[in-house]
Amino acid sequence: MPPTVLMVAEKPSIASSIATFLSSGRAHSRRSFLDVHEFDGTFKGFQVRYKVTSVIGHVLSIDFPSNYQNWDTTDPFSLFQAPTLKSEANPKAHVCKHLQQEGRGSDYLVLWLDCDREGENICFEVMDSVLPMMRKGAGQQVYRARFSAISQKDIVNAMNNLGLPNKNEALAVDARQEIDLKVGVAFTRFQTRYFQGKYGNLDSSVISYGPCQTPTLGFCVERHLQITSFSPEPFWTVRPHLNKAGHLLQLEWERGRLFDREIAAIFQKMVADSQSVKVANIVKKEEVKSRPNGLNTVNMLKVASSGLGIGPHHAMQVAERLYIQGYISYPRTESTAYPQSFDIRGVLSVHAKNPVWGDYVISLLVAGPHHPKAGVDAGDHPPITPMQSATEADLGGGDAWRLYDFVTRHFLASISADCKFTRTKVSFIGGGETFHCTGSTVIQPGFTAVTPWLSVTENNLPPFAIGESIPLSEVEFYQGRTSPPDYLTESELISLMEKHGIGTDASIPVHINNICERNYAQVQAGRRLVPTTLGITLIRGYQSIDVDLCLPEIRQFIEQQITLIGKGQADYAHVVQHALQEFAAKFSYFVSNIERMDVLFEAQFSPLAESGKPLSKCGKCSRYMKYIAIRPTRLYCSTCEEVHSLPQHGSIKLYKELVCPLDNFELVLFSLGGPDGKSYPLCPFCYNHPPFEGAGVLFGAAGKVGEKGSKGGMPCNLCPHPTCRHSMIKQGVCACPECDGTLVLDPISAPKWRLDCNKCSCLVYLPENAHKIVTTTECCEECGSTILEVNFNKNTTPLPNGATLYKACLICDDLLLSLIEVKHGRAFFKKSHRGGRGRGRGRGKGRVATRGRGRGRSRNEDPRMSFRDF
Repeated sequence: MPPTVLMVAEKPSIASSIATFLSSGRAHSRRSFLDVHEFDGTFKGFQVRYKVTSVIGHVLSIDFPSNYQNWDTTDPFSLFQAPTLKSEANPKAHVCKHLQQEGRGSDYLVLWLDCDREGENICFEVMDSVLPMMRKGAGQQVYRARFSAISQKDIVNAMNNLGLPNKNEALAVDARQEIDLKVGVAFTRFQTRYFQGKYGNLDSSVISYGPCQTPTLGFCVERHLQITSFSPEPFWTVRPHLNKAGHLLQLEWERGRLFDREIAAIFQKMVADSQSVKVANIVKKEEVKSRPNGLNTVNMLKVASSGLGIGPHHAMQVAERLYIQGYISYPRTESTAYPQSFDIRGVLSVHAKNPVWGDYVISLLVAGPHHPKAGVDAGDHPPITPMQSATEADLGGGDAWRLYDFVTRHFLASISADCKFTRTKVSFIGGGETFHCTGSTVIQPGFTAVTPWLSVTENNLPPFAIGESIPLSEVEFYQGRTSPPDYLTESELISLMEKHGIGTDASIPVHINNICERNYAQVQAGRRLVPTTLGITLIRGYQSIDVDLCLPEIRQFIEQQITLIGKGQADYAHVVQHALQEFAAKFSYFVSNIERMDVLFEAQFSPLAESGKPLSKCGKCSRYMKYIAIRPTRLYCSTCEEVHSLPQHGSIKLYKELVCPLDNFELVLFSLGGPDGKSYPLCPFCYNHPPFEGAGVLFGAAGKVGEKGSKGGMPCNLCPHPTCRHSMIKQGVCACPECDGTLVLDPISAPKWRLDCNKCSCLVYLPENAHKIVTTTECCEECGSTILEVNFNKNTTPLPNGATLYKACLICDDLLLSLIEVKHGRAFFKKSHRGGRGRGRGRGKGRVATRGRGRGRSRNEDPRMSFRDF
């Protein structure tokens, strides 16, 4: 059997392209947990069997152990020294198991992850899973492929020039992840608990802090404070107007503007009394507007926002899709200079037949493309380049086409001639004062022919002669007022972040998106970022305690140290320890002085006791708790001074004044909007403090708002209480065919009765002509599902002889099965009319053999156990 070479890409589509290019389309594909493409070829001079597969981003994610997850029992300060662990980032995708399975018995591993720091880090995550499963051989077994575009030329070239993974670059990512996790979670937990426990109208699920996010917000708030503290001043200027050869001209005053009205008025009178101006000088000069450098990520994001109206986060997503589809090169690069070896003419020729810019490309090929300007070569990837010709129809129009169009035109501009134009300045003297006007005439449009938004505006002046006297038609005495700066645009904010070293080319759009999603700032007209009351209060609070917490200098220093780790010039452990020690000291000081920030919150937000409306009774004091509808929605008992989290993004109302048999809290009903929105009752106390071990899951909200991995979120449809009539045990019917959840009878779905999965979006609509449907205490002998009791309407009953009462198993009874409808899930029922009411005792394919309420075997243990297919 020939040796096996396992090749792993970062995304399934990239793996497919790699296999296609290297096998010349001869690869055979099969499905494991992820797609695997196999073909025969040569490697290091030997015949081998190639297997090409992928991961789906990071394989592992960093987090705290379970004993540090509880907000109530964990001191946030302890997180700075807490251990961390890496677990599978997407357990449901079974990526680790997939890598181990495909790596078993392999002889070589070739890593095709994205060629940046994150990709380098994922390389070592892949190696952790694959290396223990590989055959042990002599010599090098692990290789790294480095490429910048998904094209046959780039892929083949990368395969012919394999290198080694870079451990230092991977450690740099580990350092950033650990620092951001510990600092962010410590501050976020403390802030969230402190302020959400006191104020009711904080419109944010989590009051988060981030070493990058907070300085980003700080820039926005700083501009806001400049605007609100600005005091406008009046100013005056003199504006002579004249008419020359049919051209109406307004002259500019060399003094600009004056802030003393009386002095400005004297000058205006002097000029007006002169009644004319004399041409003092004419300067005509040829100028050059240089073609742009190559396009890097930051510049692409800035233009996407300011020129195309596409937010940076969305622009990055669009660019990544274009890269994966092979239309552009890797969109995460700091370089603006092309390497000497870059085949510019080869890339250019690909676009010669494009119906939009093909003619321009041909003219460049005939004249010879100009060498790009000397920019910055960061040594990562070349500038963003269009690798494949496309039309608007090919890309489906929209943002994908507009971004691709810009990338292509920018590339063409970067290898075009400079724009040449003549600038003319004519100076005038009148009443002892000097004025001027300017004009411009384009000589050679150069690169602006393909990027018209960068073109020079032509303004042809009439002919003037030195010494010529020209009468004035008007001398305007203009009064204006100074105006404050406007709010930062996304483009301006990106420039500030780049200047101060906040984030990387890949993470900058994420940080901007975060401050918007967390309601710290809002994107308004012109894509300007306006901070909210919460965002302003947070930054002012940090400034009142420790201004360093919202300034970029600390993060800039950390990023510099992380860069040194990536270059092998700094020790990983030392950098992490130093950064955490510094932030731990600041955290301790922040906690001891939190009252300074609290004063600002108190001035802006309402106390919990004054927020919300009475809704349901507390099981401890029997007093009404208030429902606070502002995000995050929650219940507050002013007597017990306790806050109870609720599921988010839906509506809450009292549920028939029923109480939980465990703790006496009144139940509430949560409902999602829309005709297919799920509903379920919950006990506010059980939801936050699950009384049964393992029963609580993250279902709409966590035990503490926003905490990933915290215990909680147990509504009644997940409760295993054996006798409560609202529990999963009493209302559950059978296993969900879509996941490992249970289909539970929706308590308020009448008259359109249905079952809802308590974990996924699967919905099963029961017979429309049913007057009432309830679960019984009986179970199906064949499959273990709960027997349903259906009361049909007497006028539309499908039962013989006009009968209305019917008890049957949803899975095994053909009549009941034929009357249902499935939504939001795969088609998993099979219409198999064998006649009459027969339950079909035969073990047909797909028969369910589990009750699906936490008992017996789960559906996943035997792939044959599932609902019958439609």
